Amino acid sequence: MTANRNVFEEVGEKQPAPQVKKVKPVPRKALIIWLGLIFVLLVIIIAVGGMTRLTDSGLSITEWKPVTGVIPPLNMADWLEEFGKYQGSPEFMLQNSAMTLEEFKGIFWWEWGHRFLGRFIGLVWAVGFLWFLLRRQIPTGWTGRFLGLGVLGGLQGALGWWMVSSGLTGRMVDVASYRLALHLGLAFVILGLIAWSIQSLRMSGAEMLQARRRREGGLMVWAGILVAVLFAQVMLGGLVAGIDAGRSYPTWPDMAGEFMPSGSFDSTPLWANFFENPGLVQFNHRLMGYIAFILGVVVWWKSRKSPVKATRAVFSVMLAVMLAQVVLGIVTVLYMARMDIAITHQLGAVLLFVLVLMARFAAAYPAVEKVSRG
Repeated sequence: MTANRNVFEEVGEKQPAPQVKKVKPVPRKALIIWLGLIFVLLVIIIAVGGMTRLTDSGLSITEWKPVTGVIPPLNMADWLEEFGKYQGSPEFMLQNSAMTLEEFKGIFWWEWGHRFLGRFIGLVWAVGFLWFLLRRQIPTGWTGRFLGLGVLGGLQGALGWWMVSSGLTGRMVDVASYRLALHLGLAFVILGLIAWSIQSLRMSGAEMLQARRRREGGLMVWAGILVAVLFAQVMLGGLVAGIDAGRSYPTWPDMAGEFMPSGSFDSTPLWANFFENPGLVQFNHRLMGYIAFILGVVVWWKSRKSPVKATRAVFSVMLAVMLAQVVLGIVTVLYMARMDIAITHQLGAVLLFVLVLMARFAAAYPAVEKVSRG
């Protein structure tokens, strides 16, 4: 509304300019770098977590000390104390009773490194979040999203200890496989949310609004289904890792001469076979892999109809990586989950999962096609 003017005011008299509240620009590049750093650290911790499982190091630290636990043993007395705690665990008494202190140090550092990375990721998140929050540089509507990432990270730490604790009581010498699968699954959820956030921050609000109007709804739905199937496959992979099922039945395409191992439902109660029977757990992982690949081909075929070249390209890259991941999975089985092959297969799952999310983003927010002059 225009302010009332004085009747005696000269017609040509200049009026003071209205005060405009300055809005601090959103440092999208800085936010992307911050999230990108967390993303890279998450990929590293997933790899270290896989190595921790493959080296049977996960139960070497028998206590959860979120703050003081960051300090490793600094002298022989500290090492003997830590080793003494491990010697009281079921894993040591039933499986590793002949382990020496030097051998214990080998598995200790894997678990300590895994936990240290978790703490460091939390620190990177907290410092970045507070920095942007206090400087009022978080885009509108993003504060809750960034805070949610921190909450999920804290939940992941608690879930990690819940997983480890399952192997420190009773007569189990490994963590509960379903807890390991949940721990791995949550890591992929956080990774996916960060990847999606990075892509979103690359576009302004106006650009996203315009892109949404070009959304390829059908392709987006199919890609979403593929994301869900791949996530289920990741969870099944966690079950395989939890009971070392990948080292059973090193044949393909059969499983010891059978389509499904004859002893797949020998355990009681019946439901326990889905978590504890190596034959059934590996069979389910294989079967879901076949389903995911077939679905991936279908989704790729549908993406061929996209009018956007960039969208077609990302779906093609996705299919190529999916094919490589299937081959790598077969090799992992044939070589009984050899450490280097198994960890490469796990990292391949990370790459494929993120690529499918990026493909879905491309369908949800198609890029603007530049018309070249002929």
